Order: sequence, then C-alpha cells, then structure tokens
Amino acid sequence: MTAILFVCLGNICRSPLAEGILRHRIEAAGLSAAVSVDSAGTASWHTGKSPDPRSIAVAARNGIDLTSQRARQVAPADFTRFDMILAMDADNLTELRARAPTGSRTQLRRFLGRDVPDPYYGGPDGFDHVFRMLDEGCAALVAELSASR
Repeated sequence: MTAILFVCLGNICRSPLAEGILRHRIEAAGLSAAVSVDSAGTASWHTGKSPDPRSIAVAARNGIDLTSQRARQVAPADFTRFDMILAMDADNLTELRARAPTGSRTQLRRFLGRDVPDPYYGGPDGFDHVFRMLDEGCAALVAELSASR
C-alpha cells in the first residue's frame, strides 16, 4: 500500500481539499485498496476542527464530502507511516524538512512543484482556483500511481 499525506499550514483549506479529491479519484480508479490518503497541518491552531466551510462547499459542488475530516498537526510518526508527504507550498516544505528525523525515507516534496496559494483570506473564487489546481494534480498523481501498479 502507498500512503500519502498532504500538508498545508492549518489543515483546514488546501490539504483537506487535496485529501478529499485524491480519495475521490482513487476510488473512481479502483485503487482504494492500494493507496491510503490523509492530511495534516504544520501548525496546531485548528486541531480537531472541520475544514473551512468554503473548502467543504467547493468540494461538495464537485461531488466530494469533506465533512468527516478533522484537522491535525503533523506528527513525528508521519515520517515513517507515509511514503510521500506532499507540501502545498515552499514554507510548508521547509518546515517539514526541519521536522523530518535523520534517515527518514519518506519522500518530501511540494505537491505540484509550485506553490498552491492559501485561499484562507480571500473569497470563494480563491477556493475554486485552488480546487482546480489540486484536482489537476490529483489526476496526474492517480495516473502515476496506476502506472506503477
């Protein structure tokens, strides 16, 4: 099984969206038994809270339910539990690299190879834009995972 963790700052906007989108696409591709997905934040401010209502809304408009997700902070065990930890931006990646234990074999990288903007302080259009970015990236990731099976 391949285990993937998406990480953003607070785990209420970008990473829960990425988790939901990838779960949806993995299920559609018949890979649910081969791939596990989770999300977390580098900060602990929102631990235990639901995703941002705007993330829930944009996901719902696209047939994805995020309502059962709860925010959590990246934990030391994540660096052994997950094969890939995918950061939403360069700052998150820098923080993850600083926290990674010496000798960790987990693949750490920005999810899209470029920053996914944080839509938190903007309006609904920002969430729509981020959803499209993440959906495109998740489609490519599912193709990559399918090809490696």
